[in-house]
Amino acid sequence: MNISSFIARRIAFNQQKSFSRFIIRLSILATVISVAVMIITLSFVNGFQKTVSEKVFSFWGHVRISYLQPGKSAIAEEEPIVKNDTLIQSIKKNVQVTSVEPFATKYAILKTTDEMEGVLMKGLERSYNFEHLNPFLKEGRWIQYNDSSYSREIVISTYTAKQLNLKLNDRVLLYFIRPDGSLRPDKLSIVGLYKTSIEEYDKTFAIGDLKLIRRLNGWEEDEIGGYEIFLKDYKKMDEVSAEIYSKDNFPVGWETKTARELYPNIFDWLDVQDTNQTILIAIMVVIAAINLITCLIILVLERLRMIGILKALGASNWTVQKIFLHQSAIITFAGVVLGTLFALGILFLQIKTGFVRLKEEAYFMETAVVEILWWQVAAVIGGTLIISILILLIPSLLVRKIQPIKAIRFR
Repeated sequence: MNISSFIARRIAFNQQKSFSRFIIRLSILATVISVAVMIITLSFVNGFQKTVSEKVFSFWGHVRISYLQPGKSAIAEEEPIVKNDTLIQSIKKNVQVTSVEPFATKYAILKTTDEMEGVLMKGLERSYNFEHLNPFLKEGRWIQYNDSSYSREIVISTYTAKQLNLKLNDRVLLYFIRPDGSLRPDKLSIVGLYKTSIEEYDKTFAIGDLKLIRRLNGWEEDEIGGYEIFLKDYKKMDEVSAEIYSKDNFPVGWETKTARELYPNIFDWLDVQDTNQTILIAIMVVIAAINLITCLIILVLERLRMIGILKALGASNWTVQKIFLHQSAIITFAGVVLGTLFALGILFLQIKTGFVRLKEEAYFMETAVVEILWWQVAAVIGGTLIISILILLIPSLLVRKIQPIKAIRFR
């Protein structure tokens, strides 16, 4: 062990009460807080963005194909299109595509003896992969299909059920508006209750059989409202959407839209979280840097007489500098290790207990979701160490300006 390391350890781990001991512990605590806040912030924002975006994707897919209707709302009935199996087979050849699901929607009124509520019925085919929607199912099951006619089952949201005082297995009257403007009643059984926590969905949609919507609209067996396309990687949405639209066999009058284009307000809001996250991390880095610089300057000033004596005994400037760099490394390393352990402890506690609760109406979830990306944890640790070492070189240069005689006389 060289002399610089030995002296640095003696100062850092001195058991006697001293101002330098207090400053070192305060600096370690500040580093712990900075590192912990950065890791916790990243993990909570990751979980939040992933959960909300997956809810949007699971309900509507990543890319939607439908008839071109300029000015049409994202939540509205579609003009019918004829199934195009050739196009769908070519789309499925894309390695990013996991499934292509036909759908259609139609406005309806749910009516009980005392109450009524408007819904947009989303019709799905027998082949639909309900795994996309399984996370939302709170009670019951998804609809079952039959070969002879349309299914007389329906899944509604827990919000709609509460508004109409309905429960599982109740039968409810649905009034559909026919193309000629007349109302057609139908009695369906409630077999499932879902909840996405996205108010726009829960207040609007019910899920039923696509055959029923065809029957009500007078559509042919090969007519649908559109296709939902699910991908492996949501980051490829724009790329896949553009590729599909540019296909030679893509019908004129059809369009493709990504989930981001359909719900820009949700994704803009998620992007704001990225900005907030970046600002908070930048603030933590600045605080940690200022804290370490201040700490080292105080330690240098407090040890002026020691520096003077060491120089008088023949110690070089670099030898004395290394004492404080070793000391800074101890502070930084201890702060980073303890901060990382503290942050991971908080995050794993949240995963197990969900003690951080959110206002569901505002954040689309009841409990804050955590997603730990280990490369981000490594980046925080590595970045903190590198930045700290580079910054700490600055105040350590003060040692070169200190004259032994003046330093020994310093009180």
